[in-house]
Amino acid sequence: MTDTTTLDRVKSSILRFVDWLDRYGETSYDHQSYFASDLARGAKALYYTKPMLGTLAVAPMIFSEAFLPSARRLFWKRQRFPIADAHYAMGFAFLSQACGEKKYYDRAVHFLEVLKETRSPGYARYCWGYPFNWETRRGTMWQGTPLITTVPYVYEAFREVYRIDSDAKWRDVMLSIARHAVEDYHDFETSADASSCSYNPVPGEPGGVINASAYRAFLLTAAAQDFSDDSYEEIARRNLNFVLQSQNPDGSWYYSTDGERDFVDHFHTCFVLKALAKIEAMTQNPGCSQAIERGVDYYVRNLFDERGLPKPFSRRPRMTVYRRELYDYAECINVGVLLAGRFPALDQILSRTVTMDGWQKSDGSFRSRQLLVGWDNVPMHRWAQSQLFRSLSFFLFQNRKAEKLELQSVGQN
Repeated sequence: MTDTTTLDRVKSSILRFVDWLDRYGETSYDHQSYFASDLARGAKALYYTKPMLGTLAVAPMIFSEAFLPSARRLFWKRQRFPIADAHYAMGFAFLSQACGEKKYYDRAVHFLEVLKETRSPGYARYCWGYPFNWETRRGTMWQGTPLITTVPYVYEAFREVYRIDSDAKWRDVMLSIARHAVEDYHDFETSADASSCSYNPVPGEPGGVINASAYRAFLLTAAAQDFSDDSYEEIARRNLNFVLQSQNPDGSWYYSTDGERDFVDHFHTCFVLKALAKIEAMTQNPGCSQAIERGVDYYVRNLFDERGLPKPFSRRPRMTVYRRELYDYAECINVGVLLAGRFPALDQILSRTVTMDGWQKSDGSFRSRQLLVGWDNVPMHRWAQSQLFRSLSFFLFQNRKAEKLELQSVGQN
């Protein structure tokens, strides 16, 4: 259990952030703001099809991101992000339980109501994606396209609030999300007992992205338990087996098995580890336990710098214009809390990371990136103000819960 001084410091940091959020509002710019317009998307598409010419086309955006990040407001507008709203809902749900204050529960409910109103249009089930057009190497992913990397977070948000109030309307949304995850994504057999899933429901969308299958495996494993429905479990098991079988001999996971995106980065590694940790907690699957042990060993040895702080890549896809990433800190804390007490090296990392030294600004928000020179101080809800708020609130909640269990144990003895 964490010492009182650290817990008080984390709580103070969270409350300062909540005050900032009240003032700043629930929309923000994003790191993809540079490429959300039609003109910038065209430049990015050119980069994918004709790299030399495309490099010249995207150079102004890359230069701005590296040296003048506040200029992103010249490229696009502030928006609301469903994945951020889901993280805020979870964060306030955890905070309400850690602090025992109804006002934080009310904020969690507010974000769930917003999510109900901002679902992707044109789909029978509840689902969510990005609010901007996203240019990828396979073409444009249009705004509102559901993403299996977003949907599970929203499921989890409704699930956390349902655990507090048992309101059937949240459970109804959870069931709709689960049916979407089963019916609208494509599966691709990778072995006799494994399948990867598509990133989105669009026909022709390939599989192979490892964290996508990890997310879906978690969502459907949770749904199998939440609704006592074994039909979810079979799909979840095949997606899980794909993740387990895709782990490299050194314990790492590439971003994808497509032979092109074979980079290893910090927060995608965390995405996989935390999905496995959640599935393990629900099923006691020994394959998860073995993969977690190997994955954590790789993670602590390769994704932290000489100071023991999170670094973005152990295997880079390209040149990067930053030294450290807020998203990495957020996901490092998540993994550390989920696996607390099992890996001493990870516990030490968590105690060092959770204080967020140098990252919180005087206004209560957090710096987004440490650049090669200076900082990116533009607060972005999706990248990763909301994720860090959620992880710090989760850390506080789990420690407060441990304190209560310890007091109960003392009282019984």
